[in-house]
Amino acid sequence: MTILVTGGAGFIGSNFVLDWLAQIDEPVVNLDALTYAGNPENLASLEGDARHIFVKGDICDRALVDSLLAAHQPRAIVHFAAESHVDRSISGPGAFMRTNVEGTFTLLEAARAYWSALEGDAKAGFRFHHVSTDEVYGSLKADDPPFAETNPYEPNSPYSASKAASDHLVRAWHHTYGLPVVTTNCSNNYGPYHFPEKLIPLMIVNALAGKPLPVYGDGQQIRDWLYVTDHCSGIRAVLAGGRLGETYNIGGWNEQANIDIVKIVCALLDELRPDPAGKYERLITYVKDRPGHDRRYAIDARKIERELGWRPAETFQTGIRKTVQWYLDHPDWVARVQSGAYRDWISQQYTAA
Repeated sequence: MTILVTGGAGFIGSNFVLDWLAQIDEPVVNLDALTYAGNPENLASLEGDARHIFVKGDICDRALVDSLLAAHQPRAIVHFAAESHVDRSISGPGAFMRTNVEGTFTLLEAARAYWSALEGDAKAGFRFHHVSTDEVYGSLKADDPPFAETNPYEPNSPYSASKAASDHLVRAWHHTYGLPVVTTNCSNNYGPYHFPEKLIPLMIVNALAGKPLPVYGDGQQIRDWLYVTDHCSGIRAVLAGGRLGETYNIGGWNEQANIDIVKIVCALLDELRPDPAGKYERLITYVKDRPGHDRRYAIDARKIERELGWRPAETFQTGIRKTVQWYLDHPDWVARVQSGAYRDWISQQYTAA
């Protein structure tokens, strides 16, 4: 028994692979193109582990995907591979259309051909698990109920539109061709190995360097935060027991405003790595808001709890402390991911308000 994971060197994907192999002996074939956010160093602890087979390649390469399915005969595909940063999608949407839409289409067609040729228990047990985002649902008002799986899709950025398109493709391949799929839509993840252009790792890394902590607009954008290992356990639960063709929201039950997140990170750093120059909050800098910035996301995760018994193990307080401590303990990892291209991106993206 083997599973194929796409995007398994990225933030969530690498955490999933590490968590999977810590829990289960079932081997993982890990396909990742190693773009800016794919980092093989995330998987360094698996070096020499025969259960982890890494393949550098593009999910849009149908011949490669076909060859991997034929060679390894996986019982499931867990599809993480995606361009995922909203800001990057605004400045360069083409890559998002290619990876998130064309790439998902390519995988679905390869999976359909592979699954159609299976027989008996192998065919009945095969799953295509598509990992998506709460951003496909759009933005909530302050008094709106959280996103349920039945919410209409209202994506507002090129990123969320590309993920919405991929969700629709997965649904269509199930209803048209019978491909056995499940989809999960998660809230904002945080935790180890997070590329430091996203909010939480960016705040940690900049604070430790004495750099400004850029906060979009008034900082009152609200997100539901999910510790990445909790997300991994939710995916395992859906892969094992989710109903075919169904969508499951995976959330952390942790709504927080961006500015409050930044202040919490600052307070933890004041405690764990105090700066002789003063409190880290002094570095907070408000910058021009992102175009079309969604105001609030929140996940209603009652369906996955009701059907599969899953709830997050971490509160935001426990998860954020673990996250800050991980970055303090891994300065070499941070230094290596901060390439010249990364620094150029940060200076280009964040300009003073």
